[in-house]
Amino acid sequence: MRFSYPHSFAIVALIGVAVLAGCARPAPPQPPAEVVAEALPPVLEDPPAPNPLDKDQPSFLRLPNLAEGATPVRVGIILPLTSTNAATRSLAQAMLKAAQLAMFDARNPNLMLMVEDEGNGGAPAAAAARRLLAQGSEVIVGPLFGASVAAIAPVTRDRGVPVLAFSTEKSVAGKGIYLISFLAQNEVNRVVGFAAQRGSKRFAALVPNTAYGQLVAEAVRDAVTAAKGETVAVSQFTPTPGAAMTPAREIGAANPDAVMIAQGGPVLRAMAPVIPGRDKLKLLGTGLWDDETLTREASLEGGWYAAPEPNADVDFVAKYRATYGAAPPTLASLAYDGVALVALLAQGEPYKRFIKPNLMDPNGFAGVTGMFRFRADGTSERGLAVMEMTREGPKVVSPAPKTFQRPGS
Repeated sequence: MRFSYPHSFAIVALIGVAVLAGCARPAPPQPPAEVVAEALPPVLEDPPAPNPLDKDQPSFLRLPNLAEGATPVRVGIILPLTSTNAATRSLAQAMLKAAQLAMFDARNPNLMLMVEDEGNGGAPAAAAARRLLAQGSEVIVGPLFGASVAAIAPVTRDRGVPVLAFSTEKSVAGKGIYLISFLAQNEVNRVVGFAAQRGSKRFAALVPNTAYGQLVAEAVRDAVTAAKGETVAVSQFTPTPGAAMTPAREIGAANPDAVMIAQGGPVLRAMAPVIPGRDKLKLLGTGLWDDETLTREASLEGGWYAAPEPNADVDFVAKYRATYGAAPPTLASLAYDGVALVALLAQGEPYKRFIKPNLMDPNGFAGVTGMFRFRADGTSERGLAVMEMTREGPKVVSPAPKTFQRPGS
């Protein structure tokens, strides 16, 4: 059966959520390092919206059999359901299923999920947001594409409606746009900080000549500065095995004691063995290293990367599989977390429950893959573990935090 999405429709369900939210020489065994969360600055309110959507209206979409005087929790979700790319359509459907699962788990009969389509991204998303706002959405989950987030931002800011977007483009965040996505900056910050704690001071990076590579390069420089280290070299490469080997061989000239490689798969396997002086430095990776095909790669032995705790999402995966008959793609967990967070905050006063101080709780929320919270710039911070590559497979050398609270707070 095929579905089209020319207009919003409501999915009404019982709902809940558990949200709050040569080989390198292995280092000698050490106890796991304690993760100390950074204190966030005080939350400052955004400027008032020019045309705030701040109260219920008779024209808004309503639930059948709603108690008189009650206001439903209207939640919009925007996904690329009619994308021309088949893989994107499949991902969108999986994310929608995860959102519906979060609705069911929340067990709140007043929650409404109103679905809209962003197509291939951009302008259609803005039209979708207008329809959702006209129907009374208090908060919007999605869209997926950065261009779509940029397109809806003026519309949602005009009405003062927050957006929990799936994009990884940092430039679209802020002023009511919150990125609930998996961001490479979090992975870089975590593993660079851990390496600095273990004695690394001179950092180099090998990054692909792509938008992702540029993002990682910027994140490495920022993380090294925060760790009071020195970035001694950042080298770009074309992400093919042959082209990447020369920059990998040359990176040793900078005499680093840690090298970040923002690459996975066959290209990573080609690069790692040719980096000179590997017995004297530590290889670091991004989430691209969290790949079953790399788990026993000898050239990466002793290397570190940041990722969610192993099997952190096991309950979600099992529940999704039992409900829909297949395992969810990784990004489906973001849709679950977004709707689950909305459900957690839904008990507040209508049209005042998704305000900035509530969304930016410094204690964070327990999501499918671990803790997360939002920063003042609209990006998200996630609690990640540091994994070490070993001959037996990756092992945790620094656990993910269970809370963002600082000791004594």
